[in-house]
Amino acid sequence: MEKIALEGKKPAVVWANGKFLEGVKDCLPTVLGYLSIGFAAGVIGKTSGLNLMEITLMSVFVYAGSAQFIMSGMLAAGSSGFAIVMTVFLVNLRHLLMSASMAPYFRHLPMWKNALLGAQLTDETFGVASTKLEGQTRGSGWWMFGMNLTAHVNWVAATAIGALFGQWIDDPEEYGLDFALPAMFIGLLSIQLLSRSKWRIDLIVLAVSVICTFSGSFWLSPSMSVLVAIVVAATVGMGVESSR
Repeated sequence: MEKIALEGKKPAVVWANGKFLEGVKDCLPTVLGYLSIGFAAGVIGKTSGLNLMEITLMSVFVYAGSAQFIMSGMLAAGSSGFAIVMTVFLVNLRHLLMSASMAPYFRHLPMWKNALLGAQLTDETFGVASTKLEGQTRGSGWWMFGMNLTAHVNWVAATAIGALFGQWIDDPEEYGLDFALPAMFIGLLSIQLLSRSKWRIDLIVLAVSVICTFSGSFWLSPSMSVLVAIVVAATVGMGVESSR
């Protein structure tokens, strides 16, 4: 049964082997976070002038919490389309690093499957996957797809609900909705750090990222200094870990 499921000869058996459902189950800890953040993103999108259809389509195709918050804010401020596209592009450059980090676990899959898994990868699913796959040589594509699909559907539903209720919320900041995204990132980071035993590497990466962010702020914009810090810190961490 396992062999048949992996070869994809009988789609019904794929569900029976439990990998897809296991991915759905592993995604559940992030569901509540997605609901709160998605709701906040929908509310902020509504207050910035977007309608329900636009907010829903943004969640389907852009599917990036930080980018959607930024897009809503820039639209409300009257920014140009080019400025919005370039800003979102720079903010989402981190996905290249996350996808590159996940790629070795799924190199046994065809390119189109890797493209699908990469397109649905988010900060939250990356955090879960990197913890789950640590120490393994390969991951299940159906497990990753189950987790990604659950997160994506949950995000679209949450933003749509936020857009529906957004018409009755004039000031999202009054309810702390603008802090929903940083709050979930802090929670995910805490969970990931507690499940790891590589404190030395984590402290080195933390120190490098703080130094790069602080130093870069003198010559670069805040967003660019953060991106530079991410690239440098991740490179240093990878070098330290591979040298052990």
